[in-house]
Amino acid sequence: MKTAPAKRIAARHAVGNLFVTALLYAVLAVTVLVVLYPIAFTVGAAFTQTNSLAATRIIPWPEHPSLYQFQRLFTKTNYLVWYRNTFKIAVFNSFFTLLVCVTSGYVFSRFRFRLRKPMMASMVVLQMFPSFIGMIATYVILWRIGGLDTHWGLILVYIAGGIPFNTWLMKGYFDTVSRNIEEAARVDGASQVTTYLFIILPMVKPMVTFLALTSFTMPWMDFIFPRLVLRSNGMKTLALGLFELINGRSADNFTMFAAGALLVAVPFAALFMAGQQLMLNSLAGEGVKE
Repeated sequence: MKTAPAKRIAARHAVGNLFVTALLYAVLAVTVLVVLYPIAFTVGAAFTQTNSLAATRIIPWPEHPSLYQFQRLFTKTNYLVWYRNTFKIAVFNSFFTLLVCVTSGYVFSRFRFRLRKPMMASMVVLQMFPSFIGMIATYVILWRIGGLDTHWGLILVYIAGGIPFNTWLMKGYFDTVSRNIEEAARVDGASQVTTYLFIILPMVKPMVTFLALTSFTMPWMDFIFPRLVLRSNGMKTLALGLFELINGRSADNFTMFAAGALLVAVPFAALFMAGQQLMLNSLAGEGVKE
């Protein structure tokens, strides 16, 4: 049997636990509201018939949902062209980033050569500076090689700008893979290229998937470098095209902008759902450790 003081202590503990639980749920509810409300408001604005956000309601859903903004988006703008351009740039950027950074990360992880440490140190230094610091130099170089107002020039900027960080990312992951596996493969007669392609790469697939997703999503959200490189209307990306819908004092296409922004999320959602488990594995650091 519990004594009276013990019962009072247990009651105070129960009240304290209830208060902490209620506080945590309140903080969680506020956080969810702050995060989800802008998204819900954008979804509601995309399905409204009015062209101005002033006519939308506080409750993030229109009284009379309509596809009018999507109809305007596809008939009165070059949205499909912008979408196609961005998708093409994202695919090529992801492919060449994997080709360059995964291979260079493996080279820095497994091979020892004279300029290895200076090159790695220079990549660390390059990561300390924002990419837009070199915008003038980037513009001049692209102008000299004929890369202005071209998609390949923009892809080149993305690939070169991501090499330092992505190479270090892959090198660190390759370092966690045991060298004994490669030595065993070499004893069995496998060449260096065969070991790399068919043994090591499947073991680092989570990080390769993570790098592919991040390099694919970056062009969809970038505005600065497309604004610097691209000029003609047929070359514009989604960021440039959507910005023009709301740029200027007379622009009243905010709801159409919301519809276009909502469609941008489609490839993100599909890719992240497809590679969710591999991304979790990469963030958790799964792999064969030393």
